[in-house]
Amino acid sequence: MEKSKVYFTNLRAVPGMNLLQKLEKLVKKAGIEQIDFQNKFTALKIHFGEPGNLAYLRPNYAKVIVDLIKKQGGKVFLTDCNTLYVGRRKNALEHLEAAYENGYNPFTTGCQILIADGLKGTDEAYVPVPVGEYVKEAKIGRAIMDADIFISLSHFKGHELTGFGGALKNIGMGSGSRAGKMEMHSDGKPRVNAKACIGCGSCVRICAHGAITITDKKASIDHSKCVGCGRCIGVCPVNAIVAAWDASHDAVNKKMAEYSWAVLNGRPHFHISLVIDVSPNCDCHAENDLPIIPDIGMFASFDPVALDMACADKANQAPVIAGSYLAEQIKGHGNVEQQDRFCSTHPDTNWRSCVDHAEKIGIGTKTYELIEI
Repeated sequence: MEKSKVYFTNLRAVPGMNLLQKLEKLVKKAGIEQIDFQNKFTALKIHFGEPGNLAYLRPNYAKVIVDLIKKQGGKVFLTDCNTLYVGRRKNALEHLEAAYENGYNPFTTGCQILIADGLKGTDEAYVPVPVGEYVKEAKIGRAIMDADIFISLSHFKGHELTGFGGALKNIGMGSGSRAGKMEMHSDGKPRVNAKACIGCGSCVRICAHGAITITDKKASIDHSKCVGCGRCIGVCPVNAIVAAWDASHDAVNKKMAEYSWAVLNGRPHFHISLVIDVSPNCDCHAENDLPIIPDIGMFASFDPVALDMACADKANQAPVIAGSYLAEQIKGHGNVEQQDRFCSTHPDTNWRSCVDHAEKIGIGTKTYELIEI
């Protein structure tokens, strides 16, 4: 397979060329202007960050991409889907408030924000995945699938379940509706925390399969009837219904790759990753730890598989920051230079299972040519 081109720029800046200007130069060199944006709805997929976390990408970076797309005649919007876990981004109203709190709004970014899977995470499109080994029909936020063009802007960092979170995680997991995220995270069905349940019946009313009943003012779920759609999680006012979280790490990674295929297949797409503030955990945390490696730079490519590989390779060549969680993890475990930064941070994870599977199902290639500008 022919090598994919991945473009890279470091974070050095001089008078007359700041980082935002370098980002614009990078994506232009990488070919983003080859896409016909004229009058096309363009989804710019990003993670707005859980409030309390300060490692998420600043909205300034998004504005660079938004302005460029608008100059090309595109109808661009920033987007993400609601979370499966309990937090500030569980429904569209709180999600928007969290985004605004973190600086994302039409005034700072130059475009509107749409939560792709709607108010309660149930506005989804069903996308066939003929190449899927795990997923036969992906459940993707409808606004993302309604777009003509898909662009991802990712913060590359560690992740406690997938090893790292890069382009494929932003695309696949990030674009899944609540039911889609449940499918990726779980082999099982949701359950009820009886202590928290108040017996309000919201879950009973939302369930289309008659799987939930109220007994003695407590809800219970009949797993023989439950299809794992996750709608009950979204409507519970006290967060008493939780996902199973029981899929193996490799299974999550492979499902995530198959969801990425569903998002990207059949339309133009382009991908940008910033390897900065590389915290050990996801931006979904309401806190961020000390970065595990120094800032590296900005990357762009039409191939998200090659992009993730290039970011991972550069990260693995970087020194470990003293006093970081990674430094604590590898203390006394041999030659630091030979250790994978992300597997060492979270030893139970295997990030390669995602890029390997993504290459296998035809999203892109792990073989790349790195072009520095």
